[in-house]
Amino acid sequence: MGQYVPPLRDMQFVMHELLDVQSELKQLPKHAEIDADIINQVLDEGGKFTSQVLFPLNHVGDREGCRLDKETHEVHTPTGFKQAYQQYVEAGWPSLSCDPEYGGQGLPLVINNAIYEMLNASNQAWTMYPGLSHGAYECLHEHGTPEQKALYLPRLVSGEWTGTMCLTEPHCGTDLGLLRSKAEPQADGSYKITGGKIFISAGEHDMAANIIHLVLARLPDAPTGTRGISLFLVPKFLPDADGTLGARNPVFCGAIEEKMGIHGNATCQINLDGATGWLIGQPNKGLNAMFVMMNAARLGVGMQSLGLTEVAYQNALAYAKERLQMRSLSGVKAPDKPADPIIVHPDVRRMVLTARAYAEGGRAFSTYIALQIDKELNHPDEEVRKDAADQVALLTPVIKAFLTDNAWIATSEAMQVFGGHGYIVESGIEQYVRDARINMIYEGTNTVQSLDLLGRKILMDNGAKLRKFGEQVKSFVEENGTDEAMSEFITPLADLGDKVTKLTMEIGMKAFQNQDEVGAAAVPYLRVLGHMVYAYFFARMAKIALEKQDSGDDFYKSKLGTARFYFARLLPETAMLIRQARAGSATLMALDADLL
Repeated sequence: MGQYVPPLRDMQFVMHELLDVQSELKQLPKHAEIDADIINQVLDEGGKFTSQVLFPLNHVGDREGCRLDKETHEVHTPTGFKQAYQQYVEAGWPSLSCDPEYGGQGLPLVINNAIYEMLNASNQAWTMYPGLSHGAYECLHEHGTPEQKALYLPRLVSGEWTGTMCLTEPHCGTDLGLLRSKAEPQADGSYKITGGKIFISAGEHDMAANIIHLVLARLPDAPTGTRGISLFLVPKFLPDADGTLGARNPVFCGAIEEKMGIHGNATCQINLDGATGWLIGQPNKGLNAMFVMMNAARLGVGMQSLGLTEVAYQNALAYAKERLQMRSLSGVKAPDKPADPIIVHPDVRRMVLTARAYAEGGRAFSTYIALQIDKELNHPDEEVRKDAADQVALLTPVIKAFLTDNAWIATSEAMQVFGGHGYIVESGIEQYVRDARINMIYEGTNTVQSLDLLGRKILMDNGAKLRKFGEQVKSFVEENGTDEAMSEFITPLADLGDKVTKLTMEIGMKAFQNQDEVGAAAVPYLRVLGHMVYAYFFARMAKIALEKQDSGDDFYKSKLGTARFYFARLLPETAMLIRQARAGSATLMALDADLL
């Protein structure tokens, strides 16, 4: 079912030539000994595991799905999933970027993030099981009690146990202030949790000995709305102090959702019937604690879509080079064959290059954000930590929404390259389209991400975080503005930077009069900012490629061609998006709902 070759050369380019990760890590005492050789070795081993073990299971998982035993409430994962997970655990992959105090290897997130791109490209549904566990680890690491950390973290780090996040309920959607699950305090300090949760990815499975659910619920005296939500740790099996598993906790899978994609992951309806749990963090401050996991999940969903973009690109390219159909418009290109390969046709090139550009732009952007998280957590200079934290806060919703939007575009274009064979299951490409479409919805829909970006991250602080990133772009423009060879990249980048500044001010002024103006502009605004980020990184990559295009390594010629395609064919979308963002709310809100 197709192919996947880990894009190690481009990963190394981004790590070592674009971002100089080794030098950045030397500024962090915790990671000062990490060098390029270590990074390359880890990526190489990760590439072997993902392409050789996980990729062959991707189609299996899609076809088989997960099976619920309604008598026992146990979920059986597709053929090979459990065995692959045991290989993953035995190789130490769950512990890669975890705290050595709890058995982790202590490697930086920027390496772990690259591994997750390859995991997702190989098998997104499978990767969601350990991916959610890592989010649970991060939440407990930051907000758990010493006792909770001592008992649960080593087993999450090793992969012996997995984790989930149980947030929404049938009537809630994104509005968690409406949730009804209740937590009754007990004399021993525990709580009895009752309620129903839906859309719980990896909520029940047979791959690990225990599952640690992080559950949002309300205490009896809790205020209404989001101010009255607490977070609880609810294990599938109740462990003793030494980790020995005891009684089955009444937290069960009542059903598995039938989804359009990611069939290999069990998306569960979870029923809690007086399940025993323990408070994490402070009462009524559950969302604050859960945001650690939610933000990790948003970055994770971005990496899911980056992986799908890459694997779809690879398969579309391979097919376009071998599929014979028609002759080139400019003359026969393969006279020894009955027709030319379709890669000779301009629009096929457009589709393939669209997927490639979105993959390479997303890789540069997401690697940069992962590095900023490492700096936020570990840099000795408080000011550097704050600047990094601001960049992460600003750009996390862009990672989630822009990368998932682009994966939907890229996988759709890749399927189009296959023509009629694209929507036939045997080609494998239609699965990527179905999987990619889901990513735009969960972990906060892309509209919610857009509102978060424009309303909270930009307008709420009068654009302070945006200006910090804008200064970075401006400095690069000024440094390279007189380089004639760079003008094809610098001029449109500088122009877009100016337009983003003006657009932000205009929306901010309108919002003073009518908050619906923010809602009307948010989605196109996020895509405009996403394109500015990609343009910045493509300009930086083009600068390196220009300097090395005559080195004899065709990689740089290819990189330069992709950058030119991006600026010529994809960046112009911003002109339309800016007009949409400026159009205001009137045409959206003028009609009564009954007239729609």
